[in-house]
Amino acid sequence: MFTEILAQEIGDRGITVNTLLPGPTTPGMFDNMPNEVHEAAANSSPFKWIGRSEDIADVVAFLVSDKARWITAQHIVVNGGANM
Repeated sequence: MFTEILAQEIGDRGITVNTLLPGPTTPGMFDNMPNEVHEAAANSSPFKWIGRSEDIADVVAFLVSDKARWITAQHIVVNGGANM
């Protein structure tokens, strides 16, 4: 709800507001986890692997670019389909 309200409040200034909901990534979240946890996370995605931090960064780079100027008040899930 905060995303939508803020987008409404500042949209007239040409500012977009979105929420990024990242899934598990490496390096980072699973570096010190047992192999079983790593495998379970990987198997939760149709790709059967855990994303890289660059996968999240690429979406952020797009969202802050002019190419995303028409995207606002959205909740963008970047988790390799793990929530399907």
